Amino acid sequence: MRDKEFSEYVAQRRTQLRRIAYLVCGDVHKAEDLVQTALMKLYVAWTKVQRGGNVDAYVRRIIVNSAIDESRRPWRREDAGLEGLDPMAAEGLAVEDRRALMEALATLPLGQRRVVVLRYFVGLTIEETAADLNCSTGTVKSQSNRALTRLNDLLTAEFGALGGHR
Repeated sequence: MRDKEFSEYVAQRRTQLRRIAYLVCGDVHKAEDLVQTALMKLYVAWTKVQRGGNVDAYVRRIIVNSAIDESRRPWRREDAGLEGLDPMAAEGLAVEDRRALMEALATLPLGQRRVVVLRYFVGLTIEETAADLNCSTGTVKSQSNRALTRLNDLLTAEFGALGGHR
């Protein structure tokens, strides 16, 4: 029964987890590794986490924490050799817009990027984001404000004030 429930959860959430991981780390291959790590840890704690009732929050937290751990490892600081790869796309955006958004997102410090992904991609509330990141709501608000200001500046410089292409 445990394996069946776990498999059903993974089948339903894997794509969303990949997107979250990609937005957090900015690399398709690292994102896949983060998801795999998160799912292994989730499987070990499946019964306990399922009883707790918020499996999604648990997995998101594993992804974010694993991304932080990976970014601290010196061998992870090397760039991937796949320049120009356009990874998983956000639906509805033109390729140029998507690429500009991903490049701008990648320039944010990790803390700001995590807040933006959880708040605006996943759609969590300020309180849920703070709980996932184990920080205060004030931190979420300030990180969000700084990140959105930076993204606005970068994207305005790229596309102009009206959001049109150059």
